Amino acid sequence: MIIDHIKNASKYANLNPLFKKAFEYLNTTELGSIAIGHHEIEGKELRVIVADENGVSETASTAEFECHDQHIDIQFCISGIERFGWKPRNTCLLPRGEYNSEKDVLFYNDKPDMFFILKENQFVILYPEDVHAPMISDGRIRKLIFKVRI
Repeated sequence: MIIDHIKNASKYANLNPLFKKAFEYLNTTELGSIAIGHHEIEGKELRVIVADENGVSETASTAEFECHDQHIDIQFCISGIERFGWKPRNTCLLPRGEYNSEKDVLFYNDKPDMFFILKENQFVILYPEDVHAPMISDGRIRKLIFKVRI
């Protein structure tokens, strides 16, 4: 997991060729006017989900404690304050059901080891080994979720 501010994105652009394209998208797009929903940037290899929703409780978010096998998430906060739960996948012991390859998600009944906050113009890069519970907030959150195919 990597947490940082968009001003430092160039430090991470070379970690994956699609990261560079995602960060270019962030820097060249009017983020407040992007339509809510799913948008392809590089076909199925790189897409973005635009969300503008009320946050949820810690209990509701951790009930959907998730990770992915086929994608890396880059989650970027446009506005609001978003709290995440996090735990390394290799220490999770309580999978809930089987991995869903169609939705690229596996849920866990484990509890997060820690919580962190994203504020405006901050991002987190979540790899398959990062089990996460996003959208914890008392307020509204507008964010982008880049899905980077592995």
